[in-house]
Amino acid sequence: MAKLPTLRSLAALATTAALAVLSPAQAHASAIGSTPVATFDYQVGGVTMKVPTGCMFTHIIRGEGKKITYQNAGVDCGFVGALHSGFCNWRIDFTYADTENKTYRTSRGKTHTECKINPLRDNAPQTLPRYGKACAYIHVNGVRRAGQCHHITK
Repeated sequence: MAKLPTLRSLAALATTAALAVLSPAQAHASAIGSTPVATFDYQVGGVTMKVPTGCMFTHIIRGEGKKITYQNAGVDCGFVGALHSGFCNWRIDFTYADTENKTYRTSRGKTHTECKINPLRDNAPQTLPRYGKACAYIHVNGVRRAGQCHHITK
């Protein structure tokens, strides 16, 4: 039994040595987050539109450090949510804030007048000037309905 700790120590030492010889992997970060879109009603041309439960707003971001290589956000609906007429007069905005939560950049999306069940927007790759957070928000008929953020840190 006295040999067991020695064997464990040797195994740990061998593993550490092997990992030290290997080249380090490049650091990349990605984040995916979703938030439910709350049920709401809104008016379009005198017609009341209802968004039921079952829709999720998802924000995806990939990159390294302050460099964003890919970013998109959109809505996916399931169950009863997939049966509604969609989101009309929608837009998706991306915002960037510093570590003190002060927004310094907004990429405002185009307002789409058509109704769409699965609105989606990609944003261009970019390098941020500061660490902080990147957020995506969906607006329907001029009202912010859901948002999702990711922290950008060292």
